[in-house]
Amino acid sequence: MGAGGRRVSAPTMTVTDEKKNGAGAIKKAPYSKPPFTVGEIKKAIPPHCFKRSLIRSFSYVVYDLFFVSLFYYIATAYFHLLPSPYKYLAWPVYWIVQGCVCTGVWVIAHECGHHAFSDYQWVDDIVGLVLHSALMVPYFSWKYSHRRHHSNTGSLERDEVFVPKKKSEMAWYSKYLNNPVGRMITLIVTLTLGWPLYLVFNVSGRPYDRFACHYDPYGPIYNDRERLQIYISDVGVISMAYLLYKVALAKGLAWLVCVYGVPLLIVNGFLVLITYLQHTHPALPHYDSSEWDWLRGALATVDRDYGILNKVFHNITDTHVAHHLFSTMPHYHAMEATKAIKPLLGEYYQFDDTPFVKAMWREAKECLYVEPEGEKAGVFWYQNKF
Repeated sequence: MGAGGRRVSAPTMTVTDEKKNGAGAIKKAPYSKPPFTVGEIKKAIPPHCFKRSLIRSFSYVVYDLFFVSLFYYIATAYFHLLPSPYKYLAWPVYWIVQGCVCTGVWVIAHECGHHAFSDYQWVDDIVGLVLHSALMVPYFSWKYSHRRHHSNTGSLERDEVFVPKKKSEMAWYSKYLNNPVGRMITLIVTLTLGWPLYLVFNVSGRPYDRFACHYDPYGPIYNDRERLQIYISDVGVISMAYLLYKVALAKGLAWLVCVYGVPLLIVNGFLVLITYLQHTHPALPHYDSSEWDWLRGALATVDRDYGILNKVFHNITDTHVAHHLFSTMPHYHAMEATKAIKPLLGEYYQFDDTPFVKAMWREAKECLYVEPEGEKAGVFWYQNKF
């Protein structure tokens, strides 16, 4: 029953259910005001799901860093002993596995930014700053822009990341990329350069009236109370860059690229892909200021299935709807919370178990820009034809 009972709602119809039922087209998510409130959703969740445990949270840090250290040790101590054909196969395996585990580390730092790690803000910020700086992420800078994303999800005017464009705003060359080769080029650039381009140039982010950069304390993304912490973020990243420079001098640039650089590229790629697929789907609406409200925006996201990687990524992939509704909830309670709210959300809950590589290609093809459809001029849907 949770904290205060559960409202009976329509059965959840997921995107996958629609395809299995043979309906042909993907069923669009509801866009009208939900018949439930945030308070009612919260009451459907067992109260213990909102409790943060410092010890349990740190256990995941230790767990992830143990495997990071283990894979590093195996690679540096044994790969050079392998015969030539095998060592060249071993390194790609290391890159992928290490990149996936480090993505889990990234997710824990992200949780610190939401104050979901512990009951102590200073602990969350120290842990988040250390872990994100180690992955070349400006912790406070991203924490504040990401918080605004959570406050404005689904808004075409105020959302912070992967904000879809209207057809009239698309670049002139976009139609020439609307083919298999163009999509492949776009995806490669997005997955390899998308994260640094977003941090430095705000690519795919909300438009501002002047240049916006996550490293600029006086940029338009931040207010006066946040500027000192942006400096601290910069110091964290610069310190890590200096450490990597010293390691490159001692071990060589090629060694650093193999041990750290390529796994970091995989972390960045997964980060962009996960975020992209959570907020980009043919079934999801977006809203202009005439229709947007926080709850409908928070529900304009979709849970995805990454198989075994769901656990490696601490379930940020398949519990994202619950995360947007209650971002201070620890990740280790999110699965239970998701199961609790699905009956209440009904058709407002979106889940798609399409394999993520296939989903990535489909969304790149089907979700090019947004335009209003039907009677609601302020509700926008993805379109796929120029």
